[in-house]
This record gives sequence, structure tokens and C-alpha cells, in this order.
Amino acid sequence: LFSHPLKAEEYEVTILATNIANFGGIGEWSFSALLESETESILFDTGFDEGTVLHNARLLEKDLSKVEKVILSHFHGDHTGGLLNLRKTYMNVNPRAFSKVYVAEGFFEQRYDKDGKLRGFIGGFDDVNEFIKETDQLDISFVIVKEPYEISKNLILSGPVERIFENVVVSPGFYVKENGRLVDDLLKDDQSLGIKTKKGWYMMSGCGHAGMMNTAHKFQKIENQDVYGAIGGFHLFRSSEEVILETASSLKSFGLKQLVGGHCTGIHAAKKIADIASITRNNLSHGAIGTVVTKDLEILRSSVE
Repeated sequence: LFSHPLKAEEYEVTILATNIANFGGIGEWSFSALLESETESILFDTGFDEGTVLHNARLLEKDLSKVEKVILSHFHGDHTGGLLNLRKTYMNVNPRAFSKVYVAEGFFEQRYDKDGKLRGFIGGFDDVNEFIKETDQLDISFVIVKEPYEISKNLILSGPVERIFENVVVSPGFYVKENGRLVDDLLKDDQSLGIKTKKGWYMMSGCGHAGMMNTAHKFQKIENQDVYGAIGGFHLFRSSEEVILETASSLKSFGLKQLVGGHCTGIHAAKKIADIASITRNNLSHGAIGTVVTKDLEILRSSVE
């Protein structure tokens, strides 16, 4: 369904925001990664502080003015915080820079705290309508993804991920309204990116709130290939040993051979997954600012990790 020859549309991935910083970089609780092919540059998530991605990209000599498409994995501010500033910074260089943003269904749902007060956190705004107003003024348009969607050749957005293996409350302190009542926010707008490679799917997540197993299953349903690699945040840093072991065993069955576990994955969890899935040392990274996954799926490390 989403099949293209893997030539010019092979992507190099560079981490621009995560917890671990290289020399001169800014590390923070967030995620962002740049995907570059011979024809296009696409940004996945935008970091937390509005200046983080900007600073790190300049340090790494990455030209973000070429980025026109942005993927936001979910509404949380540590993934959406840099969007407006990136648009303001580059729109005069390239009018289309950071102008088209892909979000999953449910992204714009208003969130609340336990007392029913607005708690949007979206791009630094509590009120979702204020965020929309700002993006309108900057001529940012949104594509709401409801099902698997090809954003570019060999790049497939999962859209909302069905909770088959894992079903937990993953946004503590955030609530949505259903029939006038506050209920736990299950982050139904969490989406991931599937990169098609010669070795199978390469899965990129911002936090993986929908669950690594659910997300890997989703991509295999789209096209039955191994989930060869995973990069990004996968929210296992507070998980029990039982959950980590279950996740690791499942990922081994999905075919996982490479893991770059940044942001909220947790070093212990990543190491445990690597041990169980027999991932070699050169195919395991804890991800830092400037860590690269090449088009040949080689990890280039930027820190001592």
C-alpha cells in the first residue's frame, strides 16, 4: 500500500532534543529528531523550551529553513514547545518553513487538571484555543491524521494507535471531559512514525504513550515486516520489571535489532530490552544531542553515553 523504491527516500536521522547533551548542546526533558533525505527535511517533535532545537541544530550545522513538514507525536509541551519559535525564526527565509504540521486525532482536545481548570500544556498554552489562535496568525496549517498516513515516501504516520497489549493511564494529572465529567486523559492522540528501510520498519516515537508493543503491532498491521529499529522516547523509565520484561520479549518477537532509546525510555529499560532481544552493543544507544542513525542504519554516537 505504501511501497516505494528505497533510493533517494532513505533518511538520515539526527537527534536535536533529548535529555543527554553533547559538548555545547542543550539537554532537556523532551524529544526532537530531524529526518533528511536527498529531497526533503522533516522534523519530528519540536522540544520543550522554544530555543532548544534551534540552538542544537545550529551547533550541529543543520539548516532547518528547509523543514516544511513537522510531525507532532502528541500534545504535551515537551514535544510541542518549539513549534512557534521555529516558524517565526525561519518563515522569512522560507515562507513554507514549519508551516504544515501533522497531528493525530484528539490532539486539540482541551485538557484540564483535577479541579477542572484548563491545563492544556500544548506548546506552552493552557488554553487550546489560544494555541490555535497563535498558529493561525503564523499561517501554520494542521493535518489531522485519523488512520495510517504517508507523509512522504517511505514515511508512514501511525495515526491513533489501538491499545491492544497495553492500556494504562499515561498522562497523570491531565483530564478530558466526557459528557461534562472529568475522566483520565489516555492520550489517544499519541502517534508514531514508521520509517521503511531495507531491513524493515524503523519506529520513531516521542514518548510512546500508546505503548511500544501496541505501536510495533500497528506498523506490522500496515505492512508485515520486522520492526528492525526503534528511536525516541518510549516511557519505560518508571515501569515495573514485569512490564519491561514483557515489552522486551514482545519486541524480540517483532524482530527488534536496534534501539536508540532517548528521552523517557530509561537507561535500565533500554539495557534490559537489549539483553533480552540480543541487541549488540553497537546497535544500542541511549541517544544524545547529535546522535545519528545513518541511511545504512549505523549509529553514530555523539556522547560517552
